Amino acid sequence: TEAGAEFSYEGRHYQLEKSPALPKPAQAKVPVLIGGHGATRTPRLAAQYADEFNMPFASLEDSERQFGRVRAAAEAAGRRGDDLVYSNALVVCVGKDDAEVARRAAAIGREVHELKANGLAGSPAEVVDKLGRYAAIGSSRAYLQILDLADLDHLELISAQVQSQLG
Repeated sequence: TEAGAEFSYEGRHYQLEKSPALPKPAQAKVPVLIGGHGATRTPRLAAQYADEFNMPFASLEDSERQFGRVRAAAEAAGRRGDDLVYSNALVVCVGKDDAEVARRAAAIGREVHELKANGLAGSPAEVVDKLGRYAAIGSSRAYLQILDLADLDHLELISAQVQSQLG
């Protein structure tokens, strides 16, 4: 039979014979994601091995600078800079008004001004605008970190008003 078409296992507690080994992988290879703030080694490693480069919890300016380093390292390694996906991981703190944003920031022990500088904080429109500015520097994916997992209204606001505006 074809390699990987069936799987058998003989263990102490379980035995498996001729399992169809399903589901099959959805992609030919697992994508490699490398991220970080390092100015030299991180871009080199991303250029050599990564399918995606992620800049975690950083400002637009720092992200743009690091994306540039990774693009330059990719080109030096014989790849096109745009062969990689560029992404950001960002803490999100959205509110219908300033008071709700401040309340949510306090609940996670953060300051609104810091979250606005290095994350996604403010009204849904402000967050959509900020995501657009990350996209303008080359970020095509954002990983949103939700720190207050008990605040389900926060998730509802993000899905109803932020995600819907992104299309």
